[in-house]
Amino acid sequence: MKKVIKLLCLVLCVAMVATCLVSCGDKKEAAASNTIVIGSTGPLTGDAAVYGIAVKNAAELAVKDINASGLLGDLKLEFKMEDDVADPEKAPAAYNKLKDEGMKIFAGTVTTGACLAITETTKQDNIFQITPSASGADVIKNDNCFQVCFTDPNQGIKSADYIAANKLAKKVAVIYDSSDAYSSGIFNTFKGECGKKGLDLVSEKSFTKDNKTDFSAQINDAKSKGAELVFLPIYYSEAAQILKQSKDAGFSPKFFGCDGLDGILGIDNFDKSLAEGVMLLTPFAADAKDDATQKFVKDYKAAYKEVPNQFAADMYDGINAVAQAIKAGKVTADMDASAICEVLKKQITSISYDGLTGAGMTWKASGEVNKQPKAVQIKDGAYVSMD
Repeated sequence: MKKVIKLLCLVLCVAMVATCLVSCGDKKEAAASNTIVIGSTGPLTGDAAVYGIAVKNAAELAVKDINASGLLGDLKLEFKMEDDVADPEKAPAAYNKLKDEGMKIFAGTVTTGACLAITETTKQDNIFQITPSASGADVIKNDNCFQVCFTDPNQGIKSADYIAANKLAKKVAVIYDSSDAYSSGIFNTFKGECGKKGLDLVSEKSFTKDNKTDFSAQINDAKSKGAELVFLPIYYSEAAQILKQSKDAGFSPKFFGCDGLDGILGIDNFDKSLAEGVMLLTPFAADAKDDATQKFVKDYKAAYKEVPNQFAADMYDGINAVAQAIKAGKVTADMDASAICEVLKKQITSISYDGLTGAGMTWKASGEVNKQPKAVQIKDGAYVSMD
């Protein structure tokens, strides 16, 4: 009899544990079923990793803030990111892995080349795409893709306008990467705008991804032609070498760049004094005094132990703008990616978002963002607003 009682007790205990496990499983499944996964690809390793890591950090912070705020009610966001090493050949695999993991909204890619490698795929999938920093004009040629950053043509025009309006120089040289869509796109519009603004483009020398260590020819040409300012529509790793080699050559013009230079102060073992006085146009200045910027910088530094760059700010704005569009469009987690895309394409052009990188930010149906750039200058190893 005692054995029977013990057996019955054991059966009851097992049943209770099983019921508990099923209940817990149901709760986890219910929570997961009310979640929308936002995915992104970008360089988490390699030469451009500072961009991808900043984007990843900011996206995680944005999702955390949105979920905690209750903006979307019971609906929750989840963020996942895959490393594409800023390589167009690796971007498709990274994107496809995110699809396999349930991604319904794509916040990427980080760089233009990688983005161009998958724009046709995201269009075929009809997934809503918003990139924080892929600035090529062709990135947004399809109606499912939007940018938080400025387009390359816009950056080239704005840079020439700023240089001319502030009388920074009359004789200008350009060093650009002819093998890179980002760099070439900015250079082409900058060159055209120089003629309109009365700037004398005395030297325009390029390099390629296969020859980006020795810049003596480009520097000597700019120096010999009396360039007062060198425009660098390139990424920070090459810019750092140009600054070092210019100093060694006894050439000390003004240097002016775009958002690709943001990150130069974070290069390991880089002599920050080489970047003293460098100017760039960027949508974000970490030293701005408005409450939103100060809170973002404080929270970012607390979480990641470093000052956020404009790539982080763009991604934070992008995720928050998507959340606003999700709310406005009453998107639900049971909708598939295509249905969500159709809603968000309409809603993103209807909202106005006050973000870190612009007040009253709006989006055109073409995918372009409306906002104004800010000029910053590196002083004492930090970015300082020039506006």
